[in-house]
Amino acid sequence: MENKKVLVVGLATTGVPLVEVLKKLGAEVMITDTKTEEELSETIKTLKLKKEELLLGRQMNNLDQGGNPELVIVSPGVPMEIPLILDAKKKGITVIGEIELAYQLMRGRLVAITGTNGKTTTTALTGEIFKQEKPRTHVVGNIGVAMISKVLESTEEDYFITEVSSFQLESVEKFKPEVAAILNLTPDHLNRHKTMDNYTHCKLNIFKNQGPEDKAVINYDDPILREVTRDLTGQKIYFSRKKALAEGIFVKNGIITIRTKDQEIKVLDTDRLKILGEHNVENALAATAIAWSMGIGTDSIKKGLEGFQGVEHRMEICGEVNGITFINDSKGTNPDASIKAVEAVKDPIILLAGGMDKGSDFNELLDLFPGRVKQLVLYGETASIIEKTAHEKNFKNTKILKDLEQAVSFAFDKGEAGDVILLSPACASWDMYKSYEQRGRHFKELYEMLRRKYDD
Repeated sequence: MENKKVLVVGLATTGVPLVEVLKKLGAEVMITDTKTEEELSETIKTLKLKKEELLLGRQMNNLDQGGNPELVIVSPGVPMEIPLILDAKKKGITVIGEIELAYQLMRGRLVAITGTNGKTTTTALTGEIFKQEKPRTHVVGNIGVAMISKVLESTEEDYFITEVSSFQLESVEKFKPEVAAILNLTPDHLNRHKTMDNYTHCKLNIFKNQGPEDKAVINYDDPILREVTRDLTGQKIYFSRKKALAEGIFVKNGIITIRTKDQEIKVLDTDRLKILGEHNVENALAATAIAWSMGIGTDSIKKGLEGFQGVEHRMEICGEVNGITFINDSKGTNPDASIKAVEAVKDPIILLAGGMDKGSDFNELLDLFPGRVKQLVLYGETASIIEKTAHEKNFKNTKILKDLEQAVSFAFDKGEAGDVILLSPACASWDMYKSYEQRGRHFKELYEMLRRKYDD
């Protein structure tokens, strides 16, 4: 990288550690972002960037003002079809993402996990299992810690447990996990990928460089996933919540079980998991499969599974006020995630949903409502779309409100002891919040205000 001219397109979450690493390696860095200098003032101050290194407040359409870069590194949030990226590719300039550069710089062993839903929980859980035996384990990627921030100090003893999104996988070239997992495939991000085929293709990039010595962990219960992974080069290892497999990881008599050609090992009773819902049983199976594939012992797998408390913003129980339970599932950013959340709750639900429109279909979510959801409270861009679907399904207990604060207040007024107020938006947060984390934190603040009011 020394003296190499690099154009960074979009700062975003990974921008700070990415630029720091590039500068440490001696690269000449230029940064472009549609945000203004004022909006990025804190980042500019942190990185000590000079004006001549910045092209801000507009979208570049070609590389003429980009300092004639030899390499373009694109933020995951930047679509690959914008004119600037297309111009770079036309001119034969390499375009990669942060995750690809991190892979090329890392030492150690790489696990990568993707899927429409469950990847954050599975990544965090897998990390906890690995830490039982491998102290130099890094849980990185789309989970919130940029992989690039850990690579310069990495050694052969390091393990990178990496959550990767479809956006990140869109720009990989040599990225080659020793173990790669796809948990499931359902429609998501179609506002960017346009078609399910395009979305699937991006996800499958997680396997594209694997050789016969590598492992591909796949959800056997997902028929689409089984079909599209039929011809993989890597060794396929299946997990299943529904079927006892001839070989693989599955649930037998309520126990997570590993079966090989030579043996059958009982790992842990699923009742001992602290994370709610059948979808989290699948996540535990996937984590078990990944860890087993990398040679982690069953005692460590059991200890990691049993001790894992879950991740923030994913079926996170906040507490109770007047006998009403509040659950924060802000990580439910698509209908399939919210379906799993609704299925996991056994008590009557007041569901808070809505947010940025990603072109999703809400029919299957609404089909679950009878006997489960007593009230639907909506806000954000998709509020009227979801309400229209609900009314078409003859579910009339809907209310559209201005924002989450009003939604929580209305839900609490409607609630009774034994009810659950579940924030599972089925939509992205970006119409009203910077991230699903910010949305989840706001929900928890609103819960805390109610708790303090009624505890006093």
